[in-house]
Amino acid sequence: MENHLNRIQSQNTNEGKTNSIRNQKINRAAYIVTLVLSLIALFTVLTGYLYPAQPRETDEGSAAHIFQLSIAALFPTLIVFLASADWKHPARSARPLLFPAAALTIAFAALFYLEHYR
Repeated sequence: MENHLNRIQSQNTNEGKTNSIRNQKINRAAYIVTLVLSLIALFTVLTGYLYPAQPRETDEGSAAHIFQLSIAALFPTLIVFLASADWKHPARSARPLLFPAAALTIAFAALFYLEHYR
């Protein structure tokens, strides 16, 4: 009987490790997608500085649509990242978001300058 209980406990422990590893993989993939989407948003805005200022058009252009789609896709990715994070260590879980947050801050600041002062 005792041997049977030990096997059940070891199976539960192995399942917990498997779930933990799966969550880590999901979290890592969500981080990579978050990073890529924030860099796409940043580089899309920065390409607006390569071209001389032009009069306003009725259509925003493809760069604006790419920026909007990358920002829209970022939210579900962030939700997956936050849902799969290990919240036993919140500082370690949130640290990977620093670079994407900085890239998005620069992107929105550059977009604001591009729209209002250029």
